[in-house]
Amino acid sequence: MMIKHDFIERNVGVMGVLIALVISVAGMAEIVPLMYQAQTTEPAEGVVPYPAVELAGRDIYVKEGCYNCHSQMVRPFVSESLRYGPASVAGESVYDRPFQWGSKRTGPDLARVGGRYTDEWHRLHLMNPRDLVPESNMPGFPWLAERELDGDLITTKMNVLTMLGHPYTQEQIDGAAEKVKGVTEMDALIAYLQFLGVANNGRDQK
Repeated sequence: MMIKHDFIERNVGVMGVLIALVISVAGMAEIVPLMYQAQTTEPAEGVVPYPAVELAGRDIYVKEGCYNCHSQMVRPFVSESLRYGPASVAGESVYDRPFQWGSKRTGPDLARVGGRYTDEWHRLHLMNPRDLVPESNMPGFPWLAERELDGDLITTKMNVLTMLGHPYTQEQIDGAAEKVKGVTEMDALIAYLQFLGVANNGRDQK
């Protein structure tokens, strides 16, 4: 026997249960198939896990809230590709936890910023953005140049990511602490920015 609409509308509990049921079924129909598609679960050609310094830089990027103003998702529109490069694909972000896709941009998208500027440009920009871009409303991050990375912490992170499926070698993990020795948070953040969008760029991945 079909439940009448007026009965549903007058019973908040029944309506709540039915809404939850519809959302659950629809959500599963949308999400579950994606969990088994190669294009969303396997890395795109040339994409590798972040090396030690770049991985630390990514965590600093997240910690400082850079994602609040910068997305890393080039949308499939002509205006986007003309400004930022080819549209992003899911396979580029399989080693991002969490991924940095998003819809709001106060600043430009950074999905393919790697190699567009020199390290020194990034350093000056992070110290005081208005020295290079007078109209910028981005805050400076000078304190990053004063802090050095923790080798033990990055080693622990790589071990955890390995358990989550990131294909780090034991050699990479064992050498992580040495890689970040004496490296400042500023250096790491710049390394991360220079790594974005540059798949299989020939850098030392050990």
